[in-house]
Amino acid sequence: MSPSRRRPELRMDQPLDRGRLRGPSYDPEQWGRLSERIARFIGSWKFIAWMTVVIVSWLLWNIFAPDDLKPDPYPFIFLTLLLSLQASYAAPLILLAQNRQADRDKVQYLEDREMTDRLVADTEYLAREIAALRMALGEVATRDYLRAELRDLADEIADRIRDEDVSRDPEAGPSIGA
Repeated sequence: MSPSRRRPELRMDQPLDRGRLRGPSYDPEQWGRLSERIARFIGSWKFIAWMTVVIVSWLLWNIFAPDDLKPDPYPFIFLTLLLSLQASYAAPLILLAQNRQADRDKVQYLEDREMTDRLVADTEYLAREIAALRMALGEVATRDYLRAELRDLADEIADRIRDEDVSRDPEAGPSIGA
């Protein structure tokens, strides 16, 4: 075999894939997208309207046309065959589209579950941190506690000053507002 005819993907240090047939390949995603588009069209009002127009036209033509121009006379066997053929292709295409949607839903569900697990873990972590802060703050004087203590000290100082003023000059009365 000449070097120009050797395929670049064949290498001596890699084993050959013996299980695969070397035939035509196709992209399953492309066929899946096509089946979804067809299923979406078959499930639309536009399709129902067109199908109704075609069937009514077919029936009217085969009822009122001259006998030599009727392709499908009264029992309408060919129309039944066409409708059965359409249904036999539509059902698997719809199932393919549903399977792809189920796969997407499953992936979305797993992603939502992972996000929920992360949110729960974050929430539990924050709850533990808040509980630790509350326990630490239980030992720290709060603003309201300090205000109450300062108010009590101020009242106590005012009482002492009043008592000293009264003991120096008993007729003067309290000097700080009472």
